Amino acid sequence: MSIVEAKEYLKKYNLDKNIMEFDVSSATVKEAAIALNCKEEQIAKTLSFLVDDKPILIVASGDSKIDNSKYKKVFNTKAKMIPFDLVEEYIGHQVGGVCPFGIKEGVEIYLDISLKKLDIFYPACGSSNSAIKLTPEDLERIIKNKKWIDVCKDKD
Repeated sequence: MSIVEAKEYLKKYNLDKNIMEFDVSSATVKEAAIALNCKEEQIAKTLSFLVDDKPILIVASGDSKIDNSKYKKVFNTKAKMIPFDLVEEYIGHQVGGVCPFGIKEGVEIYLDISLKKLDIFYPACGSSNSAIKLTPEDLERIIKNKKWIDVCKDKD
């Protein structure tokens, strides 16, 4: 799976033509912010975890970090990221292009409340050099969001 699956998924919502592809990498939050000429917080990073041996995705603002105690309260387990070399097998996208579009069946998606502080943000689209501009409402409308959660550290 790749940008092709993400495009097919977004086509159902007439958003496939809004995907931006870059000549440079956007695989990390920092690289994506440079490619998009925006703040790192405006990158919607998609993190992949295993909960009871089942893959989940958490989409959070780019400047957020997972708070282990909050995570444990929500999922009743310690945060365990999917190993780098297994992400594509579990999710359907390689690290650097993981997004909530065009993923494998059965992967639950959660949106972290850190996204609600933003009017717009940019998630990847299945490759390490792509993104799309969305609002929190847009994202919630086009994905099967299990629920909004609060698992990131509070900003001081």
